[in-house]
Amino acid sequence: MTQLITPQLVSLDQNLGDSPADVIRFLAGKVAAAGRASEVEGLFADAFAREQKTATGVPGGIAIPHCRSVAVTEPALAMARLSHKVDFGAKDGPADIIFFIAAPEGADQEHLKLLSKLARSLIKKDFTAALRAAATGQDIVDLVEGALADKPAAHAAGSAAEAAPASAGAASPTGPKRIVAVTACPTGIAHTYMAADSLVAAAKEMGVDLQVETQGSGGFTALDPSVIAAADAVIFAVDVDVRGKERFAGKPVINAPVKRGIDEPAKMVQEALAAATDPHAHRVPHFGAEESAEQASEAASEHLGTKVKKVLLTGVSYMIPFVAGGGLLIALGFLLAGYDIALGTKANDILAHNTLLNLPNGNLALYLGTVAFKIGGLSLGFLVPALAGYIAFGIADRPGIAPGFVAGAVAGFMGAGFLGGLVGGLLAGLTAHWIGTFRVPRWLRGLMPVVIIPLLASIVASGLMFLVLGGPIAWVTLQLNTWLTGMTGASAVVLGIILGLMMCFDLGGPVNKVAYSFAVAGLGAGSLANPAPLQIMAAVMAAGMVPPLAMALATTLNKKGFSLAERENGKAAWLLGASFISEGAIPFAAADPFRVIPASMVGGAVTGALCMATGVTSQAPHGGIFVFFAIGNLAMFVISIIVGMVITALVLLALKRWAVRKPVEAEQVPVPVAA
Repeated sequence: MTQLITPQLVSLDQNLGDSPADVIRFLAGKVAAAGRASEVEGLFADAFAREQKTATGVPGGIAIPHCRSVAVTEPALAMARLSHKVDFGAKDGPADIIFFIAAPEGADQEHLKLLSKLARSLIKKDFTAALRAAATGQDIVDLVEGALADKPAAHAAGSAAEAAPASAGAASPTGPKRIVAVTACPTGIAHTYMAADSLVAAAKEMGVDLQVETQGSGGFTALDPSVIAAADAVIFAVDVDVRGKERFAGKPVINAPVKRGIDEPAKMVQEALAAATDPHAHRVPHFGAEESAEQASEAASEHLGTKVKKVLLTGVSYMIPFVAGGGLLIALGFLLAGYDIALGTKANDILAHNTLLNLPNGNLALYLGTVAFKIGGLSLGFLVPALAGYIAFGIADRPGIAPGFVAGAVAGFMGAGFLGGLVGGLLAGLTAHWIGTFRVPRWLRGLMPVVIIPLLASIVASGLMFLVLGGPIAWVTLQLNTWLTGMTGASAVVLGIILGLMMCFDLGGPVNKVAYSFAVAGLGAGSLANPAPLQIMAAVMAAGMVPPLAMALATTLNKKGFSLAERENGKAAWLLGASFISEGAIPFAAADPFRVIPASMVGGAVTGALCMATGVTSQAPHGGIFVFFAIGNLAMFVISIIVGMVITALVLLALKRWAVRKPVEAEQVPVPVAA
């Protein structure tokens, strides 16, 4: 195996500038000059992008910038000992020992294991002291190769148990002594293993049995289920999602970035011990019930606005499957039977007088299309009741479902529509919750959730809808529908801009959901005679497709401007965007919100405006380009998306180049010449 480090890759006691960008660029140049990278700029861009996500400084005056890059042709380790310290974000101050790890995009497992072993050695004080005392580059190489030749510290099940004192194997009667942990960072090369070693060392000093699962780039060995079951608490020191998180369900948990596992390992162990004895501590949610667990843990600190937003989004999330299935079935019905199936009572007449054995005029497609159209219409009929029922469920749990559905059905009967469903669901949920607080005799408690609460809450909520609120809400709904139906020209374009901005503002968040819910709620009222709701649906879907598609295009046009992880996400974003999954752009927005979100909003607004201006319609509430058969004026639908996608990609690339001056200026500092 090729040497990871050579004297050519070592620089001692030089002033490499004032910023991490200066040091990383210099070391990237070293790697390229040694023939281990095809270009300096591509390697620098990947390493600096990684640095911007999470600072790589660690305690002891050390920094470990690292990346995997397509520019790297051979794994390399470059080292610099600085005469002028540079701040890499460590809590104890600037760093003077810098190791730059450059791994190829498809680095083999043996090299990755060696690099992770070096990262572990850097938390040992005798090793770092020897690095500072070394006189030549060859001395550094010998020290590093000696560290790599040692047997690596293991972190899988059983490893930490060996490291811990014998007395730590069993729980002390005075408190918990068993903890499990998972460490993981985006690249899985350095921080993953350093955090693991730091936590194990801190736990050993405290007499705690701590076993770590390192989910690095070289794969991971899962902790034994019996070890997890015996643990009193779990630590997640991670910057990425924990693989197999459901294995830890129900355990008290401490969540933190992976770097905290290096900076404050003892404090994290202490927090885990405290959480193990705290009945109110946050716990790992049970698989499939993350949302309810999160709500339970945060309910005490939530503001009223947050609670209302959550219950409304709960109702919307349960409503959407009814609408999605119904809308697609109606579109399929139109494809098979023609649009006139929706006129008058034609669909009902066909279904009443025909069967598979008695086809209408021998036309199988007409009959099957009518069946699909009718099933879709019945599915859409659940829109308002499901919305109201699950809003009530979000407030009062299961006892709220029945009164919510009833209040939603009343809203639909009275023509109060989507707005009536919102009001009815809130009324039913609040009433059911209030009745549930009554103190009743023990013999009556069993009847409360299944009879008493649903009965009384239905009477109160639906009675108020019939007698007081339904009429006014129905009038407002009628006025809104009339206004939308009459929208043409400039006013329609303005609405398209607003919807496009909302869809791209938070990429699947509350604002996005408001715009989407608004479009979906009106879909059932859309028809050939009233195309406005169908146009709104098309504008919303097209605008929501723009951000992920634009991120995919941007990563294709300028690979150097994005990290390896972002380029990989960009490949997946093509399919996500084409499927109308706006969340495909979230990894980019999370890493760079102040450039990604404005760029997305510009493109989304243009797409929404073009769709409304050209009368594009959509019978389907979801599916993106894959429901092309449900799109009216398909050509303009595609053109609008392409225009918005290109605009967003170009705006984003321009912002990345010019909007942030400080890093650009830092990059222009002259690079010192190696001695």
